[in-house]
Amino acid sequence: MFVKDYMTRHPIMTEATMRVIDAQKLMVENNIRHVPVVGSGKRLIGLVTRQRLALPPETLASLDVWEIARHLSDMTVSKVMITGKDLHTIGPEATLEEAADVMIEHKIGGLPVVEEGIVVGIITETDLLIQLQELLGAQDHGWRVVMRVPDRLGEYRRLIRAISDRGWGVMAMGSVRTPKRTDAWDIILKVRHCTQGELLLALKEIEEQEVIDIRETGLPKA
Repeated sequence: MFVKDYMTRHPIMTEATMRVIDAQKLMVENNIRHVPVVGSGKRLIGLVTRQRLALPPETLASLDVWEIARHLSDMTVSKVMITGKDLHTIGPEATLEEAADVMIEHKIGGLPVVEEGIVVGIITETDLLIQLQELLGAQDHGWRVVMRVPDRLGEYRRLIRAISDRGWGVMAMGSVRTPKRTDAWDIILKVRHCTQGELLLALKEIEEQEVIDIRETGLPKA
């Protein structure tokens, strides 16, 4: 899973000379929170976010309503955009995990995607959440199961065999280390073509594996 496959291509961009009030309007009208700021040839020079467009409370306290209006009308994106070492980017060939690592490390919600300095897209935390949803098969109807298994060879095979031998399908699978434990893993599966009772009975037959949760997901919306 690469950034290039999940980023927003041809994102809305702006120039540094755009007024802040126009940038705010642009974001609201397009329901976006990150806008790359570019120069000649769509070369990235900064990033403007909704948070950066907000006036500091201390500034508001010292101005009356007319001064605030004048302050905003005169201010350009160049005064508030993120630049330099605070401007983080990612390449189109990077993995989604690498993009997530950068966002988590720097506590940011979006990354301009650049290639040789030119903006080719943008990827946000929302894009990553959508992909996580897809990865776990959340949109498809089936049974979401969490199994707790010992940390040793062969446990995945035992679990999959219990399902495949009965002719059921596995739409998605993921695993995480069991919270606060080093001797077990929690495996998340999305299973279909069976009833809850059939699935629960089959899983409980696997020795030393524990059914933590089972629930129906991907139901049609009313």
